[in-house]
Amino acid sequence: MTDEAFARAARTYGDTIYRVAYHALNSPQDAEDVMQTVLLRLYEGKKEFENEEHMKHWLLRVAVNESRKVLRSFWRRTSVPLEEWRDAAVLEDPAKAEVLEAVMALESKYRVAIYLYYYEGLSVAETAAAMRANVSTVQTWLLRARARLRKELSQEEEREESVHVRPEIVP
Repeated sequence: MTDEAFARAARTYGDTIYRVAYHALNSPQDAEDVMQTVLLRLYEGKKEFENEEHMKHWLLRVAVNESRKVLRSFWRRTSVPLEEWRDAAVLEDPAKAEVLEAVMALESKYRVAIYLYYYEGLSVAETAAAMRANVSTVQTWLLRARARLRKELSQEEEREESVHVRPEIVP
């Protein structure tokens, strides 16, 4: 791969790789490390890609695999997560912030599947390929994730409604 082709690929897919890793790991620092590792593998690799779509799928698959490696690492298993994403994710729309918080609270496999399917626009088959899982497994993850999000968001809505109910004043 030429330096020019690599620079173009890094500009085009760097953010996507970062977001996939961030959704899998819930840590900006770990996501940056994964992004750098994936881009380094692209730069050093001798892999020939059929087209841009093939390269994108390869990069996403490598990002998911590298994220899994980080999750399995000794340091990740023995440390306490800092939940820094709440400070970093300042969204203008409260509804979007609420949905993001609910998505980030999901288990990693559900969070990554939701991200790839809804935010990156991959099909279920493409999401399954990127996550190295069966298509039916990814369909189940998406179904369960949507159910959990629906439940969590409806509970949040009920909590908000109960706060906004004005108590009656007894004369």
